[in-house]
Amino acid sequence: MKLKNLLLLSMIALIVAIAAACGTKEDEPSGNENDNANQSEDAGADEDAATLEGSVVIDGSGTVYPLMAKIAEEYMINEQENVSVEVSRAGTSAGFKKFLVEGGNDFNDASRQMKDEEAAEAESLGMEVKELKVALDGLTFVINPENDWAKELTPEQLISIFKADGNVQKWSDINPEWPAEDINPMGPNENHGTYEFFYENVLDKQDLADHVKLEQDYSTLVNLVSEDKNGIAFFGFGYYVNNTDKLQAVHVDFGNGAVEPSLETIAEDGDYADFTRPVFTYLNVDNAKEKAQVLDYALYVVNNVNTFAGETGFAPIPEEEVEANIEFLNGLK
Repeated sequence: MKLKNLLLLSMIALIVAIAAACGTKEDEPSGNENDNANQSEDAGADEDAATLEGSVVIDGSGTVYPLMAKIAEEYMINEQENVSVEVSRAGTSAGFKKFLVEGGNDFNDASRQMKDEEAAEAESLGMEVKELKVALDGLTFVINPENDWAKELTPEQLISIFKADGNVQKWSDINPEWPAEDINPMGPNENHGTYEFFYENVLDKQDLADHVKLEQDYSTLVNLVSEDKNGIAFFGFGYYVNNTDKLQAVHVDFGNGAVEPSLETIAEDGDYADFTRPVFTYLNVDNAKEKAQVLDYALYVVNNVNTFAGETGFAPIPEEEVEANIEFLNGLK
């Protein structure tokens, strides 16, 4: 009897031990399950942090437009599909009027630097603005493909065509061997930084001739010159390089032989330096601090601008300037 009781107690103890062991395995998740759960939570947190939405609003320079439009497209496709980046091209000066107001645009692209009066307006609004240099552009003079006489000109000859007292009306006024036909000069209007750069840096603020035709849209200038054997216009290199089937660029002799504008010659210390200029985008820093998508887009621009510059007709800026922009923007986080 005692032996039977002893055996029974042993069997019960064994069953309890087995049940306890099974219960431990069932109730406690394995180490792998815990790891997977933690990884899933971390991935979800990372995804929430990386996913942005909202809008980024940009206006300004028609010259800078192709570059910024390309960057915006790449950003929306490859980086943040829920962020809408709206890029317009009212012109540098017109864009600043939309930028320097309460609730204004997030960025203003500019083919010239901000003027003193524009900086004063920003200060009066209590707005912090950051100038971001994004590329180098070459002021390019274009003529009709059928023009086989004015392929090379000096800066002085170009100026004489456009300024009021240049005493040049016909091609033969420049060279008696050229056609005695009226020259039809044209360029962008006063809304554009390109006009201001030409007026201030090339014409040295001399009056433009009355017969110079000024247009708002660069595409209009491209078409006008492409249809006029006696037409000549100026604008950014990008609008020429994307229309080489319709236009030819004037090679400019700065004193050491004629120089063709190109991505190789456009540089602040290069062969085309006299007609090279930096182009910019101006950031509303307050908006960048308040709206995560604005700061994220600004960082994307400065990190990738040299990648896309050449594709849109611009020469890249030095890497040390890129790094300085990145450092500033990272400091806003």
